[in-house]
Amino acid sequence: MERKIEKFLSKWQKDIIRKPLIIYGPKQIGKTFTVLEFAKKEYKNVVYFNTYNNKELFNLFVREKSTEKLINNLALISGETILKEDTLIILDNLVDIEFVRGLKLFGSEHSKYHIIGITSKREKIIEFKGEELQFKSMTELDFEEFLWANDEKSLAELIRESFNKKKTCPFHKVALELFQVYLSTGGFPEIVNAYLDNKTPFEIDAMKQKIIDVYHNELITSPNLIDITRGVEVMDSIPEQLTKDNKKFQYGAIGTGKRAKDYESSINYLVNNQLAYRSYKITTVKSPLSSCKEKDSFKLYVPDDGLLYSLLHLNYKKFATDEHLKETIYENHIAKTLSEGDYALYYYQSEGKAEVNFVIQNRNGQIFPLELTTKTDSKAKSLSVFMKKFTVSQAYRVTENNFQTKKDIRYIPIYSIFCLNDKM
Repeated sequence: MERKIEKFLSKWQKDIIRKPLIIYGPKQIGKTFTVLEFAKKEYKNVVYFNTYNNKELFNLFVREKSTEKLINNLALISGETILKEDTLIILDNLVDIEFVRGLKLFGSEHSKYHIIGITSKREKIIEFKGEELQFKSMTELDFEEFLWANDEKSLAELIRESFNKKKTCPFHKVALELFQVYLSTGGFPEIVNAYLDNKTPFEIDAMKQKIIDVYHNELITSPNLIDITRGVEVMDSIPEQLTKDNKKFQYGAIGTGKRAKDYESSINYLVNNQLAYRSYKITTVKSPLSSCKEKDSFKLYVPDDGLLYSLLHLNYKKFATDEHLKETIYENHIAKTLSEGDYALYYYQSEGKAEVNFVIQNRNGQIFPLELTTKTDSKAKSLSVFMKKFTVSQAYRVTENNFQTKKDIRYIPIYSIFCLNDKM
C-alpha cells in the first residue's frame, strides 16, 4: 500500500545533513508498517526495538552518552550488525525523554547512522523538540492514497489536473462514487485492506470498533485519572454533537451540570494527540487568524471519516437519502483533511448567524473561506456576506458538483479537498 510519506523518507535517507527522524501520529495508521516496508526496500538490514516497557534498552540509553557505545550495545541486544548508511535503526513507541536524548547525540554529531523513532503521542513532540532531530507527522490514508490502493492512480492525477487547471473532471461521477466508499471505510490501512479483500460491512464495522477501543485505551495515559473518564465522555459525544444544526461543542450534551473548566484538560489531551480535531469560532477576520479565535467556542471533529460513519450507524441508503447526515460527514472530512495538512481550523459566524464552515490561513498569510453545501440549487449566502465584509483573494464553495468558477468563487467537488493541502 503506497503512502505519501515514502517520498519524504527517500529524501530523508539521501540528505547529506540527515538527522534522526521522529514520525508521530495516532495508533493504527500504519506508521511502523510503512517504515519497516521502506527499510526492506532501501537498506541492507533493519534493527527494530520496541521501547515500551523495555528496561534493558532504557537503562542503556540512560547509561551511555557515546554514540559508538550505544551502537555497539544495540548490536549486541539485537544480534544484528549495524552498518553506517546501510542499516536502519527503528525505535518504536517512543514516550520517554531518555531515548530521545540518546537520539539527539546522533543528531549533534551528524552521524552516518540512520535512525527513526516512532510515537503516537503528538503532545510529546514539544518535549522532544531540538535542532538535533527532524520531525514528520503521519495520518491515516487520505482519499488520494485510497485511490492509489484501489489502482486508481490515473483518476487521482485527473482530479489534481482538474483542480490545478480549473477545468471539469471527465470522470466526476466515478470519483464521487469512490469517495463515498472512502467515507464509509475511512483511511485506516487495516480497514482499507478489509474493503479490498471484500469483507462484509459487518466485519468492517467490527474492525472499526476495535480501533475505537484502542483510541479509548489511549486515554489511560492521561496525566490525571479523572481526565480518563472525561476524555471518553467527550470522545463519545462528538458524533451526536456534529449532527446538530449548531455544531458548537456543548458541555450540556455530555450531561447535566457539566462545566467547561472540568473538561478543558481532557479536550486538550484529545486534540494534542490527534484523537479529535478542533475548529475555533471567529467573528472577524484579520491576520493572524489565531488572534481572532474565541477560545470557549469551538467544534470538535472525529479524526477518521469511516469511524464517524459507523458511530452514526450509517449505511449506503441512509447516507444517500439523509442530506443532513451526509453534510455532517462531508464537513468532518474537510476538517480532518485540512487538519492533516497542518492547517489550524476556524469557522466564521456573524451576529446575524451567517456561517462559513471553514476559514483557513495558508503559509503565505493568505486567508481563504470555504463554504460547504450539498444542495445544488442553494445560494452561497453566507459566503457572499463574508466576501462583502472581508477582503479575500480566493473563496471556495465545496459541493457534490464538478469543478467550475463563478465570479470570485471556485466551486470544487468534495472529493478534491486533498488538493487544497498542496495549494494553500
